[in-house]
Amino acid sequence: MAKNKDFICVGALAGAHGVKGEVRVRSFTLVPEDCFAYGPLLDEKGKVALEPETARPAKNHFVVEAAGNRTREDWEALKGTKLYVPRDVLPEPEEDEFYYDDLLGLRVTHMDGRPLGKVKSVQNFGADDLLELVAPDGRTAYFLPFTKAVVPVVRLAEKELLAEPDEQYLPESMQRPDTASDD
Repeated sequence: MAKNKDFICVGALAGAHGVKGEVRVRSFTLVPEDCFAYGPLLDEKGKVALEPETARPAKNHFVVEAAGNRTREDWEALKGTKLYVPRDVLPEPEEDEFYYDDLLGLRVTHMDGRPLGKVKSVQNFGADDLLELVAPDGRTAYFLPFTKAVVPVVRLAEKELLAEPDEQYLPESMQRPDTASDD
């Protein structure tokens, strides 16, 4: 999919819940309930994918009763569909806050000038945010913590992040020779 800068991804369909036509939704917003605060949720083309009528929290998702008559099978077929809202309905990010979508595709350069790759995704497995990078070789993927200490400079206008990670975070082939591990 070509990235549409008019939309921000706020969640994803996680499959059916029960047999009464409810659907599970994973929220990607800082405050999880905010996923439902901006109106109908759209698919990547801008078409309404979900109009929540009720949403109740579950373990790591929400159980949503939606407008319309979708069946369990319908929701299962849509599992994995990303949910978007128009950018203009969202608040502007605070200083040093970023929408994940704005980081995707940015090139990452080490403070010493070495190219480190491009941002493929932003993940959070329960601790801090992690940038998933594709190395300059185009084959190797690895993670860098997205913290001020590791990524001190974010230049959205220049489509670049400047990073100063410990060498251990880098794939061995990208580490400076004097710091590569002896393992």
